[in-house]
Amino acid sequence: MTLKELEPKLLALTPAEKAQAIQLLAQSLSNTWQGIEKTPGVCGSEACIAKTRIPVWILVNARRIGITDTELLYDYPTISAADLTNAWAYAEAFPEEIEIAIRKNEED
Repeated sequence: MTLKELEPKLLALTPAEKAQAIQLLAQSLSNTWQGIEKTPGVCGSEACIAKTRIPVWILVNARRIGITDTELLYDYPTISAADLTNAWAYAEAFPEEIEIAIRKNEED
């Protein structure tokens, strides 16, 4: 999508949505996502929950097949509800990255 295509959609946002979009863009520019990290050589350098080897794409894929947040927290006792919130925000900001990771890992 180009900026020209995106412009009318951005202008149609509410003030609160615009503030969220600005925050999201600023966060993506700084390449730091609270609670999410990419470490070269760890989990294929995929985005993971900080200080774990739990990739965001695994959580997204689990949610798609119907696993609830409560079940994820039970299945992954080292993560918190805040970690899931961070994962969902990251996945929403980078849907193509997550889709590619899911496809790549389904092929393996």
